[in-house]
Parts: sequence; structure tokens; C-alpha cells
Amino acid sequence: MTELVHSAVDNGVLTLTLDSPKNRNALGETLVAQLLAGLHGAESDTSVRSVVLTHTGGTFCAGADLSEALTKGVSVEEASSIGTSAMLDLMRTIMELPKPVIAKVNGHVRAGGLGLLGASDMAFGGPDCTFALTESRLGLAPSVISLTLLPKLTARASGRYFLTGETFDPATAVAVGLLTETTDSAAGLDDLVAAVLAGVRKASPQGLAASKALTTAGHLADFTRYARQRAGESAELFASPEAREGMTAFLSKTRPSWDLSSS
Repeated sequence: MTELVHSAVDNGVLTLTLDSPKNRNALGETLVAQLLAGLHGAESDTSVRSVVLTHTGGTFCAGADLSEALTKGVSVEEASSIGTSAMLDLMRTIMELPKPVIAKVNGHVRAGGLGLLGASDMAFGGPDCTFALTESRLGLAPSVISLTLLPKLTARASGRYFLTGETFDPATAVAVGLLTETTDSAAGLDDLVAAVLAGVRKASPQGLAASKALTTAGHLADFTRYARQRAGESAELFASPEAREGMTAFLSKTRPSWDLSSS
């Protein structure tokens, strides 16, 4: 099996690197399985104090990749359901892990990639980051990833970017709560994360677990309460005529019938 997620441990820190740049580190079955294996391994490994989630290439994560499921002969709707289930599993695993998960990104982040940032305890970004929630332009909504994004974003930010699909930069991402902090260089990002990890390494495993639980308890309760509802909404939207038109237009680089913009 091709290794799409690389694991490396350094002085108590497990780094999980998404390495599928050809499809923009999209969340296909293989990548998700390897990422989950890495996260579960971190939970059971007492030598691991924290996890850093990062990437190769110019995109951190572009969201779901349904191609692997579709090649097995399932319908588009079934493939979407598989992707939704995988996304829920990933976000819940990150939030429930009794060790801090730190996202380190310096590239484009879209769709499910933003869900991973929302699930992470801290998220740091470099100057090459861009962010966008473009689901509404496809006849969809960021239903499932809203479970981790709404607790982190300001109400005004979600009210804008969920609806418009605009692209925003790292400074805006910090201002609205998506990123913890940003830097103006890749080297600066390395230094920033290194400084944060130095602090994490001073903390006891018990102290980290208990402190993280304080910050995630309420979010996890809402996650559990609404996950099935959000998944159902996503499936209903995905199967709709508008979504089919939106996705067809996106893939063919044409404009859907509802696009009234001048560009």
C-alpha cells in the first residue's frame, strides 16, 4: 500500500504528514485510514506527548476524495456517505485524543481541510495559506465540518464565509478564530511551532489530558448531539438536482444556472 501519511517521532512529538500532493491531500479511503491509524497509535503510545498534523505540497487538504469509493462501483451518493462517515470519524478522533493535536499548515485549505483545523487544539499557518468554504457555490453546505468550525469561528465570520465562498488569508483566519497564530515566513512557522512544542513538552501527560478535556467537553457534547443530523443534511443536499448541476459545472469549468456574478 502506498504510504500517504508519514509518521515521525521526535522527543515525544508525533508528526503526521499528509503526503498525497497529486490530489491535493484529499481525504480518500487510504489516506484517511492511515491518518486514523497514526492518531490511534498516538493515543496508545505513552511516549507520545502531542501530535503535529502537517503536509507536503501547496495544499494542506482539499477535502473529500470520492474516487476510491467510486472505482468500487458504488453510487455517487454512497461514495459521499462513505466520505461523510470518514470525516466525522477523523474530527471526533482528533477531539477525543487525550493529547494536543497541533495543525501546522502553509498552503491552501478547503472543505474537509477546514474541518481538521477546527478539530485541532491549535492551528498555526504560514504566509502561503488560503482558506475558503465554497460549498454554497456547488449547491451544498459545510454541514459536517460545521461541527468543528462553528465553535471556533466568530458568528460574523461564519455568517459571511459559509455563505459567500470568498477566499480569505491567514491574518483574517487568525482574526476570526480559525488559526491560533500566523507568521510571515515558512521559517517563522517552524520556529513558532517549535516554541509551542517546547511548552507542551514541559507539561505532564495527565495535565495535558485533563486540560484538553476542559476545552473540548462542550464541543464534543454538541458534536455527538448533532453529528447524525448534519450527516443527513449533507446526504440530502448531495443527492439534489442543484448539487448535481453545481458539481458538474465545477468539473467542466462552466457556470451553474444560478451564478449571477459578472466574473
